[in-house]
Amino acid sequence: MNWNKRLLNTPIIGDITKKIASMRVNHEAYNIAEHFTQFLQPQIAINDELEEEAFKIRHNVYCEELAFEDVKEGGLEKDEFDQQSIFSLIKHKPSNEYTSCVRVVRIQQEGQLLPIEKFCLDAITNEDLHPRRFNRSEICEISRLAVKADFRRRKTDQFKGSATGVIQESSYSEVELRCFPFIAIGLYMSAATMAINTGIRHGYVMMEPRLARSMSFIGIKFQPLGEPIEYHGLRAPYYINHEVFLADLSPGFKNLFKAIEHEIHEQLEGFKLT
Repeated sequence: MNWNKRLLNTPIIGDITKKIASMRVNHEAYNIAEHFTQFLQPQIAINDELEEEAFKIRHNVYCEELAFEDVKEGGLEKDEFDQQSIFSLIKHKPSNEYTSCVRVVRIQQEGQLLPIEKFCLDAITNEDLHPRRFNRSEICEISRLAVKADFRRRKTDQFKGSATGVIQESSYSEVELRCFPFIAIGLYMSAATMAINTGIRHGYVMMEPRLARSMSFIGIKFQPLGEPIEYHGLRAPYYINHEVFLADLSPGFKNLFKAIEHEIHEQLEGFKLT
């Protein structure tokens, strides 16, 4: 255990250090909300063209970069759950390029399953929050979150994982680079907004435990439902609902959520998610 970790685990001193770190992150979040909206824009896939953009990003990340799936001839990564899903992307305003995507998989008719139910059901050991305990029309899964490599490497990380993509510093300003680590957070906030707007009350996700820990630091507290398993890497099942999501979100990041929620509501005017 290094010195920093020992300090954080020291009684009293550790608590104070964690509070100071949390306050710093919360303060930075106010700036992040401003920078995020300046350079990035959440976009609901309200037509086939935008859905195809999501499939292209997924192919780039899941097939070409990570090799979780086979490379497809058409350059689109799709599966059986897309027919029961709604999609969100995040666009980089200066380049007009889509950086990332996520989907919310819902139950729309009898017999449909969530991906977590089909592939990882045995990993869920918390019976109180098991999907079968809730109304099928009120559950969803947040899945296929994908961020293109160029938009997830900060300047300080430029030499880490260079085989999977390096930020081209000449293409992006220093302020823009500060936004990119928060793209995944923006995607989860977009997914939460879409879910709330379609009557969803209970959400599930398979994610890396370290990502869940990072999300909890800003107040997005996914509840573990079982032990991690090997599923495209070490992943565990998690649960969240909209009451917990909104209640625990730190004040600074609530600003970012409100900005994303406002943007999505504007896009949904005259368009009904079905």
